Amino acid sequence: MSTAPTATPRVSALSSTAALGQRAMREAWRTPEALVPTLLIPLFFLVVNVGQAGKIFPGSTTPFLRGQTYAAFQLPASLLLAASFGSAALFLIEDIEGGYFDKLRAAPVSRTSIVLGRLMAEAVKGVGIGTAVVLLSLPFGVRIASGAGGFLLLVALTALWAVVYSAFLQLVALGTRSAAATQSGGLVFFPLLFLTPNFVPRDLLTRPMEIAATVNPVTYVMEAMRALILQDGAWARVGLGFAVVGALCVGMLALNVRAIRNYD
Repeated sequence: MSTAPTATPRVSALSSTAALGQRAMREAWRTPEALVPTLLIPLFFLVVNVGQAGKIFPGSTTPFLRGQTYAAFQLPASLLLAASFGSAALFLIEDIEGGYFDKLRAAPVSRTSIVLGRLMAEAVKGVGIGTAVVLLSLPFGVRIASGAGGFLLLVALTALWAVVYSAFLQLVALGTRSAAATQSGGLVFFPLLFLTPNFVPRDLLTRPMEIAATVNPVTYVMEAMRALILQDGAWARVGLGFAVVGALCVGMLALNVRAIRNYD
């Protein structure tokens, strides 16, 4: 009497996402030296930018600073820069080259879990990095005008942007399967950063720069962060920033899942 072959049970999406996320976190803990530039480079830019323009925009006479130092205006750029140093894509390249990624695709694990596992780890790292950068900026005279709740929202925006940018780099990794190309893809952030109201508010930019900043999604995340730091109650701008970064998260997740399904 023959029996039908038993189908391999499919691992639940939640448990597989958690397991892959824990694995990604262990990878990060094993390379703590990778976190050093994540903190030092954004703080370096903060110090340099404030040193260059701090006297031009004194807090007592510059309306858009609302009584704070220029460091408070520059802090969102440092947070976004710190969140754009994710290592998930490079670890993914290692998995591809070592054959683990092919084994993972052959396992009864949903493609969404494969993507979310690494991105969940990047979100956790983004929370830690965002908290550290904000705390290290306090000696520069920065204060969060929206209070403790605003601080939590500021860190959440940083973590969400870390997820977005890591997901973008994972797309580059899946498409090229090259560590060099993936690292080069990370440089895309610098044009995005400088095509924002990085040094002055949007209404003080020249018309071409204002148009470029308006179509740049990073602008709305940056302005939401500034609203939390400089104002208490600018919730419309904060909500717009969360809407933009949330839409980017969903879009990047969908593109990553599609890339893994079409991977061969």
